Amino acid sequence: MIKAPRLIKKLTQSKFIRNVAVVATGAAGAQALTMLFTPIITRIYGAEQFGLLGVFLAILGVLSPIVALAYPIAIVLPRNDDDARGIARLSVFITGIISLLIFLIIFFTEKYLVNWFNLESISSFLILIPFAVFFIGLQQIMQQWLIRKKQFKITARIAISQALIVNSAKSGFGVLNPTGWVLILVAVLGNALYFLQLFWGANKWSVEEDKISKSPPSSVSMQKLAYKHRDFAFYRAPQQFINALSQSLPVLLLVSFFGPATAGFYTIGRTVLGIPSTLIGKAVGDVFYPRIAAAAYNNENLFNLIIKATLALAAVGFLPFFLIIVFGPWLFSMVFGPEWVVAGEYARWMAVWMYFMFINSPSNQAIPVLGIQRFYLFFTFLTILVRFLVLFMSFYFFKSDIISIASFSVVGAITNILIISIVLLYSRQYGKRKLKNG
Repeated sequence: MIKAPRLIKKLTQSKFIRNVAVVATGAAGAQALTMLFTPIITRIYGAEQFGLLGVFLAILGVLSPIVALAYPIAIVLPRNDDDARGIARLSVFITGIISLLIFLIIFFTEKYLVNWFNLESISSFLILIPFAVFFIGLQQIMQQWLIRKKQFKITARIAISQALIVNSAKSGFGVLNPTGWVLILVAVLGNALYFLQLFWGANKWSVEEDKISKSPPSSVSMQKLAYKHRDFAFYRAPQQFINALSQSLPVLLLVSFFGPATAGFYTIGRTVLGIPSTLIGKAVGDVFYPRIAAAAYNNENLFNLIIKATLALAAVGFLPFFLIIVFGPWLFSMVFGPEWVVAGEYARWMAVWMYFMFINSPSNQAIPVLGIQRFYLFFTFLTILVRFLVLFMSFYFFKSDIISIASFSVVGAITNILIISIVLLYSRQYGKRKLKNG
């Protein structure tokens, strides 16, 4: 039996734990600032303004996974930096082309898009979408490069400064003009600022430590790199698109059936419940991805790595999500104001789904390493069909926002449990195949 002091010493000496702690510290600082500002912001803006922001962010969430065709995720995988830089350049090129296409589509078909998708409430903001998507694509590239180089301190510092600047802007400009325009414009400019901070941080580190800017270009052409990692474009990008669509469906349908205020309640609930995922789940995922990629190269036991990380997240996340399930309406009313009690009702159901999505982070990061992105695309396509049917039928038959969100959340919890189980099964088989071939 390992004594407590020895266990603590062992944990503090673990590079993986230290990296998770660094990322989590940055995320904690960012989330602490966000939560500090949120009660102020919710009293400046009404639920309808948050609903407009929610719809805008829902559209961004759907488009963001395809802006670079998921190639930035592949930046972590190559053994040498030359190929990784080649993938980064490929990702920048694709991001520019797709952002331009989105701009042209919106510019020439805006009226049709507004009518087809019932987007009258944010019709004035649609032209900002391609600009926001472009900077999100550049963010993805810089984030994955910094993850590859394990520069977690840089990303942690930037997460804190970004939260401070964006929330200060929402509060300051909101006092002067508390409208949906302000929230959406701050979100777009915030994406640009986030990329610039990541770029500056990566460039400063590369000059001081790695001399990346003076390294020779990749000897492999972008075409060959695009073909070699084509599974990201063919399978991971569509999978992420479908998954983002499934998560954006409630906002889009809520605003369509019940109006922007209801979508605003959902947006606040989703934002609060996303804190554990951002604080710990993403931190573990960012560090776990290069760790499991290296483990696969070194023929380590991937099953043990995944299950240990999953169980650790399950233990850490239980209490905060349980508290939301039990006390959600009271907590939201106390923190954000009595008019936000409905958001707490939404949140107590969403917490069931978000808990299992929270512990799904290691499995999600293991999917490209295990080479099962084709299967994941098929699985995600099936789950979105089920979730859409459940959500739409709940709206249609019960005319109740609470029942609709509850049904959607329960199905979301079940699908996350399924994917965790399937990834664990594949990881065990992956190890057996490695031993057989090795």
